[in-house]
Amino acid sequence: MFDLTALNTFALPATAQRLLRLQSCADAQAFVARRGREAALIVGGGSNLLLTGAAIELVLKVEIRGRRKVSEDAAAVIVEAGAGENWHDFVRWTLTQGWPGLENLSLIPGTVGAAPIQNIGAYGLEVSERIEALDAMDLGTGELRQFDAAACRFSYRDSVFKHAPGRWLVTAVRFRLPRRWQPLTHYGDIERELGAQGIAAPTPRQISDAIIAIRRRKLPDPAVLGSAGSFFKNPVVDQAACAGLLARYPALPHYPQADGREKLAAGWLIEQCGWRGQRRGAAGCYDKQALVLVNHGGATGAEVLALADAIRADVRAKFDLELEIEPVVV
Repeated sequence: MFDLTALNTFALPATAQRLLRLQSCADAQAFVARRGREAALIVGGGSNLLLTGAAIELVLKVEIRGRRKVSEDAAAVIVEAGAGENWHDFVRWTLTQGWPGLENLSLIPGTVGAAPIQNIGAYGLEVSERIEALDAMDLGTGELRQFDAAACRFSYRDSVFKHAPGRWLVTAVRFRLPRRWQPLTHYGDIERELGAQGIAAPTPRQISDAIIAIRRRKLPDPAVLGSAGSFFKNPVVDQAACAGLLARYPALPHYPQADGREKLAAGWLIEQCGWRGQRRGAAGCYDKQALVLVNHGGATGAEVLALADAIRADVRAKFDLELEIEPVVV
């Protein structure tokens, strides 16, 4: 048996019968050629997992590395990274190379391969807006297939891969980083952080640094306090529903979306229900950001899930809104 506590950022106890580390496409193909009928849980950085203690037969730990410039022209640079690369390290590397475009996604935990699966996003940018294509292996057949951005069927915190768990193993991702860079600083936190530093015309690196500072203030360090980052999705509603909520709660933060709908701040909803800083046993709602659930030490996945269910019930009762859980529950 293999202890998975160190392989999930929540630091939740769980075990697997087998653990296989994949460091290349050849490793993955060799696995497919000899695999039995056991179900496989694919793990990158373990930052989007809620392990409840259920029996896990096999864990595939993705450790495929490498990063390179594929091509460039007057419009963009195409950059590729292996699925096992640390996401934040990759973002900072692109900035060091002089290729901006991912700076708003700085300090998001996890790996490059997990980023498109969840369609990670923060501060006005989703990773789908920068993805050119990715390679993924069908673990049923061993076929290595290229998916362009359209084939990934991206939407808010979603992709085609989330709906076929255990089937597709992302091996590499290619990003299109535009030459004509436009800063995304319209979120209030970024504007305030840059303003406090007296920066009126920020560089990509300065935006990245500002976001790192913000995230370090608002979010726990998983090495100190176990968590999976944002635990709930921000609900997206139509304009009529948003107007009805604003009539009752004028301070409700809301953000217009490209499709005409409005994204609501789940953390604000949770805080209005009195959950910020509260604990149920060793599981808690983080005192600096209600959107984050934490393991104060010794919590189980079942305890975290019970806390999440209680929070969702209160938000449902007060606002008539359903909060969706972001992490994959196993």
